[in-house]
Amino acid sequence: MVSFDHREPGTDPAAWTAFLAAVPPTPVDLRGVGAVVVVAPHPDDETLGAGGLVAVAADAGIPVHVLLVTRGERSHPDSPTTTPEELAPRRSHEFRAALRTLHPAAGATELDVPDGGLREHVDVLRTALEHRLAGAPRPTLVVAPWRGDGHRDHRIAGEVAEQVVAATPGADLLAYPVWAWHWDDPAAPVAPWDRARALPLDADVRDRKARALAAYPSQTEPLSDAPGDEPIVDSRHAAHHLRAEEWFFAPLRSRSAESFDAHYARKPEGWDFDGSWYEQRKRAVTLAALPRPRFRSALELGCATGVLTAALTERADRVTGTDVAAAAIEQARRRAPAARFEQAAFPAEWPSGRWDLVVLSEVGYYLSPDDLDRTVDRVLDSLDDDGVLVACHWRHPDDEAVTDGDTVDARIAARWPRPAIVHHVEDDFVLSVFPGPSVVSVARAQGLVR
Repeated sequence: MVSFDHREPGTDPAAWTAFLAAVPPTPVDLRGVGAVVVVAPHPDDETLGAGGLVAVAADAGIPVHVLLVTRGERSHPDSPTTTPEELAPRRSHEFRAALRTLHPAAGATELDVPDGGLREHVDVLRTALEHRLAGAPRPTLVVAPWRGDGHRDHRIAGEVAEQVVAATPGADLLAYPVWAWHWDDPAAPVAPWDRARALPLDADVRDRKARALAAYPSQTEPLSDAPGDEPIVDSRHAAHHLRAEEWFFAPLRSRSAESFDAHYARKPEGWDFDGSWYEQRKRAVTLAALPRPRFRSALELGCATGVLTAALTERADRVTGTDVAAAAIEQARRRAPAARFEQAAFPAEWPSGRWDLVVLSEVGYYLSPDDLDRTVDRVLDSLDDDGVLVACHWRHPDDEAVTDGDTVDARIAARWPRPAIVHHVEDDFVLSVFPGPSVVSVARAQGLVR
């Protein structure tokens, strides 16, 4: 995670102004939005990152509810005059005053998670957000910190929001930067500006946002003249947020089910799984990499037309294949009648059962990073101790892919508890076999080494 010191001057707002002038202005459109839910890790994040959006929603009659995760009591850890216990109620009062300025009818829930401790209390936010979305009018826009913002609470709040929104039909997400303006470099930005969205703010909305920020004197003014009591949001930092527009990042999404349906409508065979020597050879390599001759229960995620699934039925007592496309499932059932198939969009939809073999072949790069992480977690939750995950992915560019094969393989390896027992890399594809807790090498299993 990025390390920064808010006491440093940080990036000049003028440098961002020049940069933003060249960013294609994809607009934020609130027309038709049924409700807005804002996730604020600390009091003032909702104003800095999304105060203009909250005010625009108020003018449009859109209900807004803010989930305030912490009371920000540790904003001045070196203060010689004010304790965290004294700051907590003060910042809570400031939050309520700022929110009334932005949207007098807005609701708020204070979750009272310890400042800096969201990682240890992540279920508090998850449960609150799920509950809030369950009864919210659709479509619901969730606005949360950008997960790359550089503050631990911001990162975790952003990750939770991404996960909950991804699992909630009718919900969408925008992520706002707060500290990235301070530490990022417009000459070589880390933030995903290719997914940027801008919300223009008129003069009245900008005035309300400025007044809402001024409602936080504990952050914008010194607590005292003593060292350690300096303002957190000084005028230089505030200038990043008091522009004529607010900037957000749209989430990186997995490839849609509709795009797969369109692919099979154009090419009913999907990809040339049968006729291509590349596909035939890769399939043979995949099967040869399996560490056992026989498995009890195999799961193939993204089985497409079932060519590999059919081969797996010769190596496993029970085989289940899933795919998001109905056309693919229909062909797979004809090709591999001994297997069971489900139309499902993983990781949100997951077949019941336990497995000692899971195959993820040529689909990981169609998943967003968060969906890939959740897929790995679901595999781990349903894999027997003697089971393995086999991941095989194309290493060349794919216009429909979200990431690439090398990135997928590395991300799985970083999340998996044990090193791969097979790691095969060619110019065209990378294949890894990730073991469960009790898996040993083939030679050890055969008693050839001790």
